[in-house]
Amino acid sequence: MALNARLDHRNPLVFDTHELGRRPGALQRLTRTIDAPADLGILGVIGVPEGAPVELELRLESVMEGVLVTGTARGSVKGECVRCLEPLEQVLEADFQEMFSYPDADDRGRPKAEPVDDAEDDEDTLFLEDGLFDLEPVLRDAVVLALPMQPVCQDDCPGLCSECGARLADDPDHRHDAVDIRWAALQGLAGSLEDGEKDELSGAEPGVDEKQEK
Repeated sequence: MALNARLDHRNPLVFDTHELGRRPGALQRLTRTIDAPADLGILGVIGVPEGAPVELELRLESVMEGVLVTGTARGSVKGECVRCLEPLEQVLEADFQEMFSYPDADDRGRPKAEPVDDAEDDEDTLFLEDGLFDLEPVLRDAVVLALPMQPVCQDDCPGLCSECGARLADDPDHRHDAVDIRWAALQGLAGSLEDGEKDELSGAEPGVDEKQEK
């Protein structure tokens, strides 16, 4: 991508790499707890609530091309079970690794002879800006990849009754007597036939008695 907009070092997701210098192999470890930005997760499904604490553990390594950032984010996510629709809360741990390149170096870490405007090459590249980098886009991608696409409150959640919407986990013996409308129609027809036979029999009985009297 293109160079970042002017970064603000006061932003808790902006980190300074000046202590590393540009000495390949130099390392720096950082820990920081930040307030989750808005919409950190899968919108409408599950995510880290805005303002909730997120713990970051980072390892910054200076390489020829820039700074390699490896880290882990930990926090609590909230959402809704896709089976029973009950609220749920889970602990999230998301790992990530990203290269932040020096804007004035080529892919071998050498200073560029002349600035080259190559939008295609820069499309997927994250750059350092005055020794700063913004971790937010990397954090968002890592959290989304670590989240379940269909969160459930428990692995064996039975969900809701398809007929009345009752939560089946609260009533394991819950059931409805299923009636097939086709059988119901046949039962009604059978009942009508039985009633007709009874009427015929009851109508024939007087004639039989008269014959027997004669």
